[in-house]
Amino acid sequence: MAWVEPTNIEKQIANVKDRQGNAAMKDGPTYVIKILLVEDNPGDVILTREAFKNCELKNNIRVATDGEKALQMLLQLAPYEQQPLPDLILLDLNLPKKDGRELLDDIKDNDRLKQIPIIVLTSSNADTDILKTYKLHTNNYIVKPVNLASLTQIVSVIEQSWLSAVALPARPA
Repeated sequence: MAWVEPTNIEKQIANVKDRQGNAAMKDGPTYVIKILLVEDNPGDVILTREAFKNCELKNNIRVATDGEKALQMLLQLAPYEQQPLPDLILLDLNLPKKDGRELLDDIKDNDRLKQIPIIVLTSSNADTDILKTYKLHTNNYIVKPVNLASLTQIVSVIEQSWLSAVALPARPA
């Protein structure tokens, strides 16, 4: 593989994504990344929204405050029939009604939903939670930081990897 000058990397990533039909690039630079944030803590919702304001890519964050509501949204059940599927799911584990582990299992068992990348973003740093969620096929596990500056850095990494650099399969109709 030949060395590529850093100034050409972004163009090459965009070209590859364009050819592969990647969600982040399929409609050009004005495409809005759809994110489902499954989070019951209002303070964490505000911090996450604030951190994503600094993204270069436009984004639209929908929030589900419990696992049951998130599953309704993903299955496009009433009243969510017209809402599109997200490009990325940010999932807390400790949720009311249906916890994040159960929701993760439900998503990965559903042929229509299982290709959506899921990043667990939770306060738990327990080895049992980390192991269990990876066994359930989460794509990443991130322990929530305690301040906005740290969360903004994490969001930047998410943007650079999952929303910019990673090639994702085309979404089924």
